[in-house]
Amino acid sequence: MKIAVYGREFNDSVLPYVQEVFDVLYESGAEAVVYSKYFDFICGRNVKLNTSVGTFEGNLDLLNGVDVLLSLGGDGTLLDTLSLIRDSGIPVIGINFGRMGFLASINKEEIRKAITALRYKEFTIDQRTLLSLESKHGLFEDENFALNDITIHKRDNSAMMIIHAYMNDEFVNSYWADGLIIATPTGSTAYSLSCGGPIIYPGAQNLVITPIAAHNLNVRPLVVPDDVSLVFEIEARSAKFLVSCDSRTEIVDRSVKIILKKAAFYVNLVRLNNESYLTTLRKKLLWGIDSRNY
Repeated sequence: MKIAVYGREFNDSVLPYVQEVFDVLYESGAEAVVYSKYFDFICGRNVKLNTSVGTFEGNLDLLNGVDVLLSLGGDGTLLDTLSLIRDSGIPVIGINFGRMGFLASINKEEIRKAITALRYKEFTIDQRTLLSLESKHGLFEDENFALNDITIHKRDNSAMMIIHAYMNDEFVNSYWADGLIIATPTGSTAYSLSCGGPIIYPGAQNLVITPIAAHNLNVRPLVVPDDVSLVFEIEARSAKFLVSCDSRTEIVDRSVKIILKKAAFYVNLVRLNNESYLTTLRKKLLWGIDSRNY
């Protein structure tokens, strides 16, 4: 099995777990290739690697027989890997060195168990929907997709925006707010949730439009089908606003029209056989922590 490894810089408390990952990969007989910048970083931290470990630079290098991409870090690190796997279909599994870990759901104490499961193919594939962004200005170029959400937001301390929203050319609403989040089911537990949006089960074929600090209290998140075309036009005092695809952000002129659709491909997340989405929800959101309910 050929496993690609991606990660970000980390503090020294994570070093033993990173070392364990490579030790277990070597013991399992897996062929490891490491993202080149991460390779340089961990070598500088004296992580001991087998001499057979290779490196890769970008998405085209992963098309050479990689079976799984292993993300070392939190959810943000896993979101970074989208730029590498794109529409290749390569499954992604995340070992959580961060905090919440909805996407990177493997606990760092379960490294050996997770890699063993990969070796013996004791896992299932969880297909997740993405959003794609279109504009006449070529925003985000060939990385115009998001697994969690695409967000329209005002800049710094500028006045609120008016965002005119249309669905399949039909007017939906004009949102007076600091911004608007358009989230997939995967992203419904991220920024959208913190702004009062609902949790959407991953298999549901829906998107949610969630306002950020809406001026009108009767404006609430709206769940829509994921096979629609959403168009957003901006009215604001400021000449510029921000658009984010997951963790990637661009400054955009207010004259730009944003068009969002369901992407033409999916992301394949690895889920171990002893895991389920509902189990993850209960653990991460501390459901049932009050023992008086049981």
